[in-house]
Amino acid sequence: MTTLHTLASGSSGNAALVSHNGVHILVDAGISCRRITAALRTLGLSPEELSAVLITHTHTDHIQGLQTFCRHYDVPVCASRRTCAGLEYRIAGIASRLRPLEGEAQIGGVTVALFPTPHDAPGSCGYRVGDAGFLTDSGYVTEEAEAVLTGVPLLVLEANHDVETLLSGPYPYYLKERILGRQGHLSNGDAAGFARRCAEGGTKRILLAHLSRENNTPAMARSAVAQALPGGFPLEVAPRDTLGPCLDWEDEPCRK
Repeated sequence: MTTLHTLASGSSGNAALVSHNGVHILVDAGISCRRITAALRTLGLSPEELSAVLITHTHTDHIQGLQTFCRHYDVPVCASRRTCAGLEYRIAGIASRLRPLEGEAQIGGVTVALFPTPHDAPGSCGYRVGDAGFLTDSGYVTEEAEAVLTGVPLLVLEANHDVETLLSGPYPYYLKERILGRQGHLSNGDAAGFARRCAEGGTKRILLAHLSRENNTPAMARSAVAQALPGGFPLEVAPRDTLGPCLDWEDEPCRK
């Protein structure tokens, strides 16, 4: 069974833990090494027990803890080839840890599939890790994302902003254009449309993630997406700055 915990989610930092049959994989390291380590220990794990760290892209809110983490722990770092090149440029001494991924790969017996995402970071990608899928930091939902994620049992889906709140808010024009652009972020409405298609394809549970602190609220995101889903569909919102609950998609107790 695949289980998932978010360690943090949002513009200030992102990290999540996927566990499957005793294999533990960290997705992004956008919070401090100290916070990552503390969260893992709360879950009864040590950093040395990680099989890999997957990186979606090189923006700071996804890699800010990676340099220190790699200095202390010998864990492979996996990403797209272009993201690996960017990490090698940014982080001294990381080259020996990098494992470029293409298409599908096996990590500790868990199938990991990656697909490109339209975002303003070279090599940006999303992942399917076992029965969990990740789509954040994407200007729109691509055909590749649809193909890999539709029907994935447990989906972590970006609901970054409410469009009207963003347009009427204090952000400068260029930043609003970036967020709304084809290499920006998914809105609540975008998330709702894809959530509906995923649910129709067999997805069992959805976790909304990467909410903007200034341009969204958990209530707005949940309301917008819930309207597109069948009544009673399991829909949750990832906490921004704290360890999230254990999530799975089966009707049995959630295990680490």
